[in-house]
Amino acid sequence: MHMQDAEAQVADLLRQHEHKQLLRFITCGSVDDGKSTLIGRLLHDTRQLMDDQLRALEADSRRHGTQNGEIDFALLVDGLAAEREQGITIDVAYRFFDTACRKFIVADCPGHEQYTRNMATGASTADLAVVLVDARKGLLTQTRRHSYIVSLLGIRHVVLAVNKMDLVGYDPAVFARIEEAYRALAAQLGIARVDAVPLSALRGDNMIARSPAMPWYDGPALLELLETAPITRERGDAPFRMPVQCVCRPNQDFRGFAGTVACGRVAPGDEVVVLPSGRRSRVARIVTAGGDLAQAVAGQSVILTLTDEVDASRGDVIAAAAAPPEVADQFAAHLLWMDDAPLLPGRPYLLKLGTRTVGASVTEIKHKIDVNTQEALAAKHLELNEVAVCNLHLDQPLAFAPYAEDRTLGGFILIDRHSNATVAAGTLDFALRRAANIHWQHLDVDKAARARIKHQSPRCVWFTGLSGAGKSTIANLVDRKLLALGRHAYVLDGDNVRHGLNKDLGFTPEDRVENIRRVAEVARLMTDAGLIVLVSFISPFRAERELARSLFEPGEFLEVFVDTPLEEAERRDVKGLYAKARRGELRNFTGIDSPYEPPEHPELHLRTSGADPVALADQVIAALGLEV
Repeated sequence: MHMQDAEAQVADLLRQHEHKQLLRFITCGSVDDGKSTLIGRLLHDTRQLMDDQLRALEADSRRHGTQNGEIDFALLVDGLAAEREQGITIDVAYRFFDTACRKFIVADCPGHEQYTRNMATGASTADLAVVLVDARKGLLTQTRRHSYIVSLLGIRHVVLAVNKMDLVGYDPAVFARIEEAYRALAAQLGIARVDAVPLSALRGDNMIARSPAMPWYDGPALLELLETAPITRERGDAPFRMPVQCVCRPNQDFRGFAGTVACGRVAPGDEVVVLPSGRRSRVARIVTAGGDLAQAVAGQSVILTLTDEVDASRGDVIAAAAAPPEVADQFAAHLLWMDDAPLLPGRPYLLKLGTRTVGASVTEIKHKIDVNTQEALAAKHLELNEVAVCNLHLDQPLAFAPYAEDRTLGGFILIDRHSNATVAAGTLDFALRRAANIHWQHLDVDKAARARIKHQSPRCVWFTGLSGAGKSTIANLVDRKLLALGRHAYVLDGDNVRHGLNKDLGFTPEDRVENIRRVAEVARLMTDAGLIVLVSFISPFRAERELARSLFEPGEFLEVFVDTPLEEAERRDVKGLYAKARRGELRNFTGIDSPYEPPEHPELHLRTSGADPVALADQVIAALGLEV
């Protein structure tokens, strides 16, 4: 009987633990404010450490600690060797702990400016931010920067932890000044709730319980604030929305759509719509590993079956038919740039929102934001850790919601097409009006009809290479040969286009990107007219050439690498440009002070050194499937 009682107690405790609320929070602030120490003290004082962990912490404190042999709680979180050696946090460190009231996942975010992108990663899933301020220093630049990003990523509840009060003699006036300054900043940033607590993470003052060292403070201790903070992430009262993770088809009699309910609730019989297609149906079953459910709510992973055969796939959104999210392909957004290479408008990236990945580009940087003063500043590109308001264009529409309403359908990342590295994180603000007002106009005469009357296959032949490589010479020869063969062709030459269509562009990286974007669009229109288009442009960046390729159907685009060594191109220097660049009279010149990224897999590789241009032109004709 005693054993049965014990088993019942254990089962009851497990059920209680399973149904505890989970609070995700981050610690952020400037360098050496004590973020890692605060988390270490929380783990220690809530008895989350095993005996062997305590022994290891004591040993590490003697070896790497900053407390003269006493326990250094920061070492519990600073897990990287470089962090322990330098006494700083570099990457986001996640820790789990729980109390009788609640479960917690805490992200310790780095304080150094160069790791701001890491801090944004931790903030993207948090319900609350603990912003630490050193009582001796007050609000610093990084405190303001982190608070801005906290606001940008939708966190509306901040616990202001004024740390190291022991080093200012527990002076209430110091705490009052810092609290007043931060509340003014929070109001400016739109942070709705701020709870301020004075503490000493190292000594444990006001961490778990009220400290007798500060009798003038009558508010709750830090842990009590964390245990009672409202969790706004669980939006069960919002309209139902679920991004489709995958389609489950174990046999021919079952077809379901798996995903995690982002918000709201759903039950069998509810009318839903699949976006972006707009097809409507009703929920037939809610399937889980433990059996069918009568309803599913935000946060649950389920499989939905529908009463109709609806075509849906990964990335689509199943939503309440009565309140569906919008669908668009052009947006205004806030963007945090996270890559060492700058963001250039017009350059193609991949955008991932929810479970959907589409092609995207920043069409315009409206302005970047000084995160210290919130001042709007003019900008043509973005550097690492800069924030801007931008316009985005996607290559296909997707279902979305403003980030302020729904993090899942409003928060996105940008991915580099070549390295697959995440280069930016952003929040969708609203769809641009022109996204709904501009539609494709149907034309009865299509590309195939235009090509048939010309008796040819439309193609885009893209010549790329250094200035002086021989691109224009070869393109001109190919044009003449095509004319002799009765083919309809046109040459788009870099210099000629800059006299008209692109005369407003210079040679900065931003202008080079826009130069190629415009030319690629013109070349696409010309192939749609049934022409063979010969594009002769340096086009130094792989990303822009890939953007050009993406505009054409498979097999329509031929990249021709006119490969000439830099020394040979300089020796030719027909236009005298290399000499000017060497003298510093010509800035951003490809091959001198601006890079050239050679093609990795061109359809045709022409090595011009010692070669006859006519023979090289014949190779292009042959690649087009024609005979001279």
